[in-house]
Amino acid sequence: MSASRYVGRFAPSPTGPLHAGSLVAALASWLDARSANGGRGGIWLVRIEDVDTPRCQPGAGETILRQLADCGLVPDGPVWWQSERNVRYAEQLERLANAGLAYPCACTRADIEHAHRLSHGSRDRHSELPYPGTCRAGLGGRPPRSWRFRATEYQKELVPAGTGEPGCPAIDTRGVAWTDRRLGARRQDVAEVVGDFVLRRADGLWAYQLAVVVDDADQGVTHVVRGEDLLDNTPRQLLLQHALGIAAPLYLHTPLVRAPDGEKLSKQHGAPAVDTADPLATLGAAACALGLPALQHPHDTTVGEALAWWAQAWPRIYNRPS
Repeated sequence: MSASRYVGRFAPSPTGPLHAGSLVAALASWLDARSANGGRGGIWLVRIEDVDTPRCQPGAGETILRQLADCGLVPDGPVWWQSERNVRYAEQLERLANAGLAYPCACTRADIEHAHRLSHGSRDRHSELPYPGTCRAGLGGRPPRSWRFRATEYQKELVPAGTGEPGCPAIDTRGVAWTDRRLGARRQDVAEVVGDFVLRRADGLWAYQLAVVVDDADQGVTHVVRGEDLLDNTPRQLLLQHALGIAAPLYLHTPLVRAPDGEKLSKQHGAPAVDTADPLATLGAAACALGLPALQHPHDTTVGEALAWWAQAWPRIYNRPS
């Protein structure tokens, strides 16, 4: 990956307006882009991830874009909407299927839970159970419901990919290993923890893993900066990138903003929208959550000046690999 090429992105789901946690992720990705290349800056894009239509709120995407603009966070190119990219996702699913790396699945959640109880007993992974591979060899006469990536066979039979540069994954029978720019060396045995994961859901919607990998590749994204709650998705995305011949971006997962009860702040738990009537105060709270220094003269500072100040401080806290 060229050291001079930087394309980052912020990719919110329009399930509601920006809240404090999502603004932290937006600010982090913007600052990382602006501080790239020795301060000369890279490209920062925005993508609205509205592929999960039942969870999306009408007008939320437009509201998010207005909130970002109020805070001085304006993308360097056109905004992409996942709902407009169904054809592209279908092309990549077909490509994986033709390569023998994707297969139809007839299993319901109840089927998976039943198979898991028979073979493993009680085990829970954030309410998601690893897929036992029931349909890997065929549907057994049942109608297909979803499509899955053949992750278990791909990981277990793959020759290690090597680690030619920071962030580049190594994939072997033990799992997927990569380097997070904040959290350091990470590894997950996708075959054991997740199993063959979904690419297209039973309701016909595209799964997050496929959509984000295809979009990042098509937008030329080289650096992904996002919240730590998405860390667990990274090894699945690295597997898909490898299978599709896509260069892996570098990943940085930022600290989460938590509610008073310790839970992650989220729209699902009623997190309020950020108040952009006073964007400097709102940005200051987000910067504080990222461990950035407080403004020396907040009452005499513009939003643009504050963003420039934090962009200068960013590399000292979140060092970019050379």
